[in-house]
Amino acid sequence: MDVSQDAMIRTVDLRVDYGDFTAVKDLNLHVPKGEIFGLIGPNGAGKTSTFKVLATLQEPTYGDVFVGGVDIAERPQDVHKLLGYMPDLPIVYEELKVWEFLDLFASAYFIPVEKRKQRIDECLELANLTAKRDAFSGTLSRGMRQRLILAKTLLHEPEVMLLDEPAGGLDPMARIELREALRGMAALGKTLVVSSHILTELADFCTSIGIMERGELVIDGAIDDIIAQMNPHTLWVMEILSETSKAEACLAGHPHIESCESEGQSVRIRFSGDDEEAADLLAKLIHDGVRVKAFYEDKMDVEDIFLKVGAREVT
Repeated sequence: MDVSQDAMIRTVDLRVDYGDFTAVKDLNLHVPKGEIFGLIGPNGAGKTSTFKVLATLQEPTYGDVFVGGVDIAERPQDVHKLLGYMPDLPIVYEELKVWEFLDLFASAYFIPVEKRKQRIDECLELANLTAKRDAFSGTLSRGMRQRLILAKTLLHEPEVMLLDEPAGGLDPMARIELREALRGMAALGKTLVVSSHILTELADFCTSIGIMERGELVIDGAIDDIIAQMNPHTLWVMEILSETSKAEACLAGHPHIESCESEGQSVRIRFSGDDEEAADLLAKLIHDGVRVKAFYEDKMDVEDIFLKVGAREVT
């Protein structure tokens, strides 16, 4: 089968059944190298089942899956070298110290003994856990356990990372640190697939998304491309110091304005022109004596996309 060279993750008609229940139905994913791909959907949408198949922890009912161009059914051991998997609600060995826990997995990943300490220290720093190096894993908070599992996932420097609800239990500062760490890994060419039903976890750093509902992929692609597809007209907002009626009169009859609404001192227009034409519109308003305090584009975000395609069960 021809596998696109730029696809680090590709599934073809992937299906996962549990008896009579279909968890994943005919899933076709294509995640290019260097993407941070957010797999979004309510609980029970099929995200975790998809992750388990990608991580070779579960066989699909049928369908083909490739990671880094490798068929996971034919060469699962090669996939393990490419892949890092951070499951939801991971288990840590409480009787081991943090560095001992990481050393155990470093051994399992066949990292040479002479390189382990350096690699463990690097991963502790990336996960902001250096201060807990000698603490017992059982004493860590849930958020710190999440960081420990992230450090473990990074040990063998995987090309592809699967992160299932990675920010669960993290405080706001830890979430910011996680977001920056993920961006840094993508900048190095790593490919990340992040699953969540909490949109605010994904909106700030994902470069592309896929939305699942009842086991099916409803929509996927680069965020900007999806927005352009779903909403060809941009929405601009003007904050006016003078009477809004003067602004409305100035805007009346403009060929690129599809609609115009006023509320208080704000005027919102649906605009079909480009950025240059929006700048010309602002210049016209000022020239005609309209006192404009602010003029900005109100862009759709991940939550808007999620709601517009019909999903409702979201935190």
